[in-house]
Amino acid sequence: MASHIGPVAAGSSLRITVEEALASAIVSGELAPGTLLTAPTLGARFGVSATPVREAMLNLQKRGFVETVRNKGFRVTDVSEQDLWEIVRIRQLLEVPAMRDIARTLQPYTATQLRAQADLIVEAAASADIPTYLAADVDFHLTLLRLTGNERLVELVRDLRQQTRMVGLADLIGSDELARSAAEHHQLMDLLERRDGRGAQQLLHSHIEHVLGWWSGRTETQ
Repeated sequence: MASHIGPVAAGSSLRITVEEALASAIVSGELAPGTLLTAPTLGARFGVSATPVREAMLNLQKRGFVETVRNKGFRVTDVSEQDLWEIVRIRQLLEVPAMRDIARTLQPYTATQLRAQADLIVEAAASADIPTYLAADVDFHLTLLRLTGNERLVELVRDLRQQTRMVGLADLIGSDELARSAAEHHQLMDLLERRDGRGAQQLLHSHIEHVLGWWSGRTETQ
């Protein structure tokens, strides 16, 4: 898998680009928990000055991805197995029940938009574009939840996802597991468009469970 950390394209917002690249590297396990990061070193890798990198790191600190280390820089934070288990269980409690209402009210125009996002997830998985995969995955699930009309629910799930680590993701590049997980977004849309709320709930429950399985480098039973 190509590194998330590399020269930044001209004309992009340096702070935002650097922040999201680092977030993807941390979530996917490229930057492992405990890794020490410095603005000058990262700036050299991104081909930018230390200033936007430092601004990005401060934002990542607020999001819980890193912590400051006095006179040294920033350290990538860890998420324990218990933390991850709790995050997954809370997400299942919050997201799964919403599928029944969404199945009853989903409109064709919105379904088309969600299908386009699902296509992007599948394409990113096939091309090993992990930053795009992660961003599209977040967009898909939050767009889906936004159909409930409950922005607090959306923000709670967004925050929980930002606390997640998927340290096994790098090893899944090109695997059947990654392709199957990506395809589940279209399968979920099939169920929702058929008004099968119960089926959508069951699929989403197992889909979120991947965080404790494939995404953590563990084999899942079929």
